[in-house]
Amino acid sequence: MLRFYVSLLLLASTAAHAAATDRLKTFVAASHSAQANFTQELKDKSGKRLQSASGTMQFERPGKFRWEYRKPYEQLIVGDGKKFWLYDIDLNQVTVKKLDAALGSSPAALLSGNNEIEHGFALKDIAEREGLEWLQAIPKSSDTNFAKILMGFNAASELVVMELHDTFGHRTVLRFSELKNNPPLPPQLFKFTPPKGADVLGE
Repeated sequence: MLRFYVSLLLLASTAAHAAATDRLKTFVAASHSAQANFTQELKDKSGKRLQSASGTMQFERPGKFRWEYRKPYEQLIVGDGKKFWLYDIDLNQVTVKKLDAALGSSPAALLSGNNEIEHGFALKDIAEREGLEWLQAIPKSSDTNFAKILMGFNAASELVVMELHDTFGHRTVLRFSELKNNPPLPPQLFKFTPPKGADVLGE
């Protein structure tokens, strides 16, 4: 099991929050690539923090992404467009899967997938909080660990927060900072070769 999930209500009028879904579509349509710093917290049903992590992420559509965890453990997750690679540096262990099988209706699919968001998720605008406009994305496929994903956008249609609610009642909160849309990203970021001597599990 991954050490960290890669690792997203108050009532109000529909008119007041109709922009949240539009902001997601604007973000997806306008962001062929992106990079950001992130912090991540895993909380239990009562809100108690179980784990925390931080690192950097980049993505390039379709299907290419890189999540690099730096604290408290070093871990690298790479999608090269065809395969999903998870490298646990401390264990010197690599897990590899077909990208489609690994992503499914996952947060990475929302960020790095194609522009047809509503094919994989049922989207719903929900109430504003923390000064952000929020939407709820519920996976249409049952083959996922996530019951729902919440996404908070600022007035510039930038993704600020993702809340990932899993089927066990846990909540993973991802907060993004220094987000850059469409930066030039070198192709080697999305390539991965297992280090010599690493245990490789999967395909």
